[in-house]
Amino acid sequence: MNVNSPLRAAAPSHQATSPLGFLSELEGTWSGRGFNLIAVPDKQNGHDFRLILNSTTERIQFNAIGGAVPNRGSAQNDINIFGLTYLQQVNDAQTLEGIHIEPGIWLNVPATTAPPGKASVVRQSTIPHGDSLLAQGVGFGAKGGPQIAPVSAKPTGPGLAHKMLGYLDPYTLTKLPPGMKQEYVANMNQALVDAIQGQNIISNTVLSVASIPVGGIVNIPFVTINANATKMDAIFWIETVERPDGSHFLQMQYTQTVMLNFLDIDWPHISVATLIRT
Repeated sequence: MNVNSPLRAAAPSHQATSPLGFLSELEGTWSGRGFNLIAVPDKQNGHDFRLILNSTTERIQFNAIGGAVPNRGSAQNDINIFGLTYLQQVNDAQTLEGIHIEPGIWLNVPATTAPPGKASVVRQSTIPHGDSLLAQGVGFGAKGGPQIAPVSAKPTGPGLAHKMLGYLDPYTLTKLPPGMKQEYVANMNQALVDAIQGQNIISNTVLSVASIPVGGIVNIPFVTINANATKMDAIFWIETVERPDGSHFLQMQYTQTVMLNFLDIDWPHISVATLIRT
């Protein structure tokens, strides 16, 4: 992924004075590139599954909600929530075919006493396959570059116990799209690490959310029976990058894993991207 974009990049905003808190740097339009890995059922072609690999282009538009959203309290006083709406659009980088569209909302939720809880961030979204997501987690700031741990695309589950040797060969034999390395298939997060090599990242804001233990995914019956989306976790890093001349720009990276269950096997669907705010 080439993140040396010629586009004008915006400067970081100030989180401390914003009611959006750690979400404050999201507002605006982000564009960039990434990769997508997903195993899907292939019953109509007489196979258990096929592996789809994409190099992607991506655009996310975030717009701040114009004021506080009050949540009324009966066990404690009211709270005010602030947030942003967003629209994410992902296309195949070769064919320009649309492969994902997602409208949603990010929320900055204050600490509460009933139930007892620290401040959190929430992501809500809907997917046109017939899925709705609620994921909650934390936001925090850190100095320096992001800490990006490996992520495994290896399927797991009891359904693999009686499969023949070579069953998962598509994970090593599927033709790679432009820019994707074979090592990315085993660890998609390596693409994020490679994308920031040589950059001077002076700080980053981390947004980490998951559908478990608070939240969930609701699917239409077809999805539940044929490729059940059971859980999601995602980490977004909003990075302040210093150019050689001392000026700064904002860059966002994310990794997301959605677990799809079919044939009694959990198949990780992993998406990663590196984006610039313009």
